[in-house]
Amino acid sequence: MASQLLALTFDANEPHHLARFWAGLLGWETADDPYGGSALLPGDNTGFRLRFLPTREPKAVQNRMHFDLTSTSLEDQRRTVARALELGGRHIDIGQGPDEAHVVLADPEGNEFCVIEPGNRFLAECGFVGALACDGSQEVGYFWSEALGWPLVWDQDEETAIRSPHGGPKITWGGPPLMPKPGKNRLHLDLAPPAHGDQQAEVDRLLSLGATRIDIGQGEAGWVVLADPDGNEFCVFPPR
Repeated sequence: MASQLLALTFDANEPHHLARFWAGLLGWETADDPYGGSALLPGDNTGFRLRFLPTREPKAVQNRMHFDLTSTSLEDQRRTVARALELGGRHIDIGQGPDEAHVVLADPEGNEFCVIEPGNRFLAECGFVGALACDGSQEVGYFWSEALGWPLVWDQDEETAIRSPHGGPKITWGGPPLMPKPGKNRLHLDLAPPAHGDQQAEVDRLLSLGATRIDIGQGEAGWVVLADPDGNEFCVFPPR
């Protein structure tokens, strides 16, 4: 039985402030988080929540994953960009060319995201949160397909993408070359086995798929910290 994707978690210097930005941009409801941060509950078919947990570490490098937000028209794209700027976001340059149709922005703590131009065929069936776009290998795309039980919807030239059978955003990996990973990722995924499942059995299954155990100072936490084949951290919680 595959894991359930519970959340995309952000390490944040000001969790509540960052949660307000994303709540305003996505139109999601805020909720308390049992681990001292903030959470957002999706108001659409995204299928997982956002969590914002406190850290003292400043953001130092470009994230390995970011959201691609969709647009229905050029005016809709401009409205999304304007709303992001009003909420505290900003334009950034990550090497995109002057003729790119998508707009690259950062949230108040520098986490990158893109507002995609209308007519993007790859994200045509997805909602406002079109994709969680990741830097990653073909191998890691295969790993996450097996881990979550989501079928591959793209597998070409070492680029991969998966999507839940229930819809929602795609998760994509762009293939080589991979950006360096100098330390712990600022964003990570939180998983859990189904309600009738077993945490240790799920950890063992993920290890058999190519995950590894890692120590990030979690101590005797109720969750298990693993890394995928590209070294990206993720957490496995008890059944929910």
